[in-house]
Amino acid sequence: MDRGAPRHRLAIVIGVGGAVFVGALTAIQARVNGQLGVALDAALVAALISFGSGLVILLVLAPLLPSGRAGVRVLRSALRERRVPWWMLVGGAAGAFSVATQSFTVAVIGVAMFSVGMVAGQTVHGLVLDRIGYSPAGVSAVTLPRVAGAALVLSAVVVSLTGDAVARAPLWMLVLPFLVGAGVAWQTATNGRLRQAVGSAFAATLVNFIGGTAVLAVAAVWHLATAGAPASAPREPWLYLGGALGVAYIFISAALTPRTGVLLMTLGSVLGMLGASVVLDVVWPPAAPPALWQRALTVALAAGGVVVATVRAGRR
Repeated sequence: MDRGAPRHRLAIVIGVGGAVFVGALTAIQARVNGQLGVALDAALVAALISFGSGLVILLVLAPLLPSGRAGVRVLRSALRERRVPWWMLVGGAAGAFSVATQSFTVAVIGVAMFSVGMVAGQTVHGLVLDRIGYSPAGVSAVTLPRVAGAALVLSAVVVSLTGDAVARAPLWMLVLPFLVGAGVAWQTATNGRLRQAVGSAFAATLVNFIGGTAVLAVAAVWHLATAGAPASAPREPWLYLGGALGVAYIFISAALTPRTGVLLMTLGSVLGMLGASVVLDVVWPPAAPPALWQRALTVALAAGGVVVATVRAGRR
């Protein structure tokens, strides 16, 4: 009897469950950052606050947590010995683009519409990254079940795009989330490979936030120089939680991706993101909310995609 098979299946189930949680955190962060962008009337500044606060949290935790101290040590050693190629250090650029796009678009088109575009980009790019072997889990064959799972998720995207919502949304607001999704799939794989290379999810998360904060700092300085500073800072504490949410889901993604691969990580996060998006858009309705049947069918199709890809992944 092969005792490794049940353990492998359990690892897949735990990994996909974590991916679902990551997706829910992503949707919540999108709404928080979008609302902060509206409150400040400066999306790039809002994105910098979100990413920068996440970096501050990590810098505070680094000396307090054993994993933080160990992560900083191994990262220093890896950089000093040049064991980490430069491309593993730039995943934060995709995170910066994601947070900036949230601040521009979510308050206008809603979390669900943002998630729809992001889902499409993640699904397509995640399948490609797994196939070419960029995933830290290695090369994953393009099997029929994996394609079927991705197709079901894309069909959920098609259902979400029906109705009046698309007609009311500017085209560029629909295109940007798709590019964000492609970037997030690449960021997830890159952070996972960095985590694999240095043996520390904390180190991978720290590198992600340092890079993203640097990119957004340059963009925010340009915005302030051309448009001026925001009139006032919002007082609602929850508007400043974007950084903490980002720390949580980046850390979890970096830890889980070597176990799941990019596609399964993507599909699980899709399910969590779409489910949370439906709830968030009920609480904060967008300009053109989808019908209840449309929301239910979208989540059901995404769930079907996750189930199909996960069940077969345990047998590959």
